[in-house]
Amino acid sequence: MRVRSTSLAAAVAALVLAAWAPAAAAQGAEEGPAAARPGDVVASAPSAFHPLPGQPTGTRAWKVHYRSTTADGAPNVVSGTVIVPQDGRTGPRPLITYAVGTVGLGDSCAPSANLPDGTSAEANLIQQLTLRGWAVVVTDYEGLGTPGLHTYTVGPSAGHAVLDAARAAIRLPEAGLGADTPVGIMGYSQGGQASGWAAELQGSYAPELKVKGTATGGVPADLMKVAAFNNGSYGSGLIFMAAAGQDAAFPELRLDSYLNPAGRALVEGMKENCVAIDAIAGSFKRISDLTTRDPLAQPDWQARLGQSRLGRTAPAAPVLQYHAVGDELIPYAVGRQLRSDWCARGADLQFDTILLGEHVTGAITHAPAAAAWLADRFAGRATHPDC
Repeated sequence: MRVRSTSLAAAVAALVLAAWAPAAAAQGAEEGPAAARPGDVVASAPSAFHPLPGQPTGTRAWKVHYRSTTADGAPNVVSGTVIVPQDGRTGPRPLITYAVGTVGLGDSCAPSANLPDGTSAEANLIQQLTLRGWAVVVTDYEGLGTPGLHTYTVGPSAGHAVLDAARAAIRLPEAGLGADTPVGIMGYSQGGQASGWAAELQGSYAPELKVKGTATGGVPADLMKVAAFNNGSYGSGLIFMAAAGQDAAFPELRLDSYLNPAGRALVEGMKENCVAIDAIAGSFKRISDLTTRDPLAQPDWQARLGQSRLGRTAPAAPVLQYHAVGDELIPYAVGRQLRSDWCARGADLQFDTILLGEHVTGAITHAPAAAAWLADRFAGRATHPDC
């Protein structure tokens, strides 16, 4: 596995692990105020937020490195961006912890690397939130812009990163937020998986956060079904990106031992590039084209992918879930199954079907409705579950 990182990120990671070790050793004992906690800010620096290159937004932004937790419960460090409107407001304001869709595996793809330059694909969606006067924190996820490879599609890791980003934004003094800050969670596609996991984990992992609701769309809730749907199709490159992400989180899976020379070349290239190149390079390929045997047929792979399946825990706060009927990457049936699973466990859930459009357009066209739904949650208005 290649490790691509800046010296700052490496230094931050070393500091985090050094600080966490005594706290881990003292587990069960009372921790002092200086004990390392998930969501603690390790480093911060001024940044910027531009939807387009140079476009003013009336915001301040900071790049942060903060403590979080891997899928297996180990301490790690994740980077992200905190954005706060400069609108003269001095009282409390809502905070959205925002999970972006697939950007790629290379460090240059991280949102914190693109938001300052106006080259982030979802910046205009984020601006819809800041124009409401809301603060926004955007996680880079584990290994995207920090040491190690991005653990793409590893749900628990992503959920931790989303929740700890909210904690980090609240604990960043310059942001002007506080412990009583109302929090919303939002994400689509990969961000749908991340926001869905954050919603499921929040009650146990971050119960102190005042989460009012989660808006989650195009959710790849069952990775095995998503892989079968995309095998040999337009979205088949995502299968190999996901395999690399799972292997990064769980090296015992030994992805390289399954790949043939063409498969190794494809995956190594994916680790250095962003989604536009990776998706094209991997499109219309079957798993059998690039492997000597199918890793997804193996019990250890199935078990690890199963750990990222959503729907086994009802989110503690209300949920708006939305999915396009014509989604060509994440089957609509997968979204409906997640709805059924959450409803069966007693979730306060509203499901919106997007009748026109496909995967990418679903993120764009339904963003205003998702923001309006979150505004209702912040205002304390009644939900309208349709289970």
